[in-house]
Amino acid sequence: MSSELTARAELFASIEGGSEFWTREITTSGAQAVREKLLSSGYPAHKNSAAKIGERLATLNGEAVLEQIEKAGAYILTPDDLEWPVQLKDLGAPPIALLIKGERDYLSQLSNSIAIVGTRNPTNYGVRIAQDFAAGACDREWAVISGGAIGIDAAAHQGALAAEGLTVAILGGGFNKNYPAAHEKLFAEILQSGLLISEVMPDVHAAPHRFLIRNRLIAAISKATVVVEAAFRSGSLRTARDAAEIFRPVMAVPGPINSPTSEGCHRLIAERCAELVSSISEVMELVLPLAVK
Repeated sequence: MSSELTARAELFASIEGGSEFWTREITTSGAQAVREKLLSSGYPAHKNSAAKIGERLATLNGEAVLEQIEKAGAYILTPDDLEWPVQLKDLGAPPIALLIKGERDYLSQLSNSIAIVGTRNPTNYGVRIAQDFAAGACDREWAVISGGAIGIDAAAHQGALAAEGLTVAILGGGFNKNYPAAHEKLFAEILQSGLLISEVMPDVHAAPHRFLIRNRLIAAISKATVVVEAAFRSGSLRTARDAAEIFRPVMAVPGPINSPTSEGCHRLIAERCAELVSSISEVMELVLPLAVK
């Protein structure tokens, strides 16, 4: 087992995702060098929580971290692995590593994938559209990415599963702390033919800020993001804006003009942040030129 891998595992367990400073340091200097510098207080204590990270590092053993991941039925994926999604390089703060549950071979199929996201409180219309769009994408051999949440996320995963396609849930917490707990069965079904991905250790609880950090991964791994229903202020809008920042196409499905659950979609369309789409065929017109052959 390489010392670079164990050092990266320790840093992964010690540093919250989404930090441009630490990902840049690790990319530039290597995990071992950053680990040693943190342990020797080589960074100013106040800089990017260096003191707290160093304290956590001092309590960790890389091999024990990897064993904890394996015990959770997962494996660690790093930028040094051939299967690492190259599209994550477009992020200002790529992950230090990812934890994966599911067949490793599925990772190669994420090059052609679409994110379908939306509100946790959808209408029947939104659920049906999310399911239909997801099934239509899978019928065209595209993977469906979402966040595993209640509502539109779940509908997207279910639509992909019904079409016997590949779907991926990128979670806001650890694998041992399934959130939402009501989706334990859904996550098990996803694992039969897809992947679960997390940027935190298995025993880390989901938290509001982690969902926001997680959203950038949904936006980056997929070729484009489709927002089905979203309130005027919604985490799904954050995913859409994360996608736009790295020049991924963003699409939004319109709803009734008096529907609160469609206000966010109408806002994206009105601000020219998203293309209006009303069918999976319109989605595919925008993403097919981006397909990896």
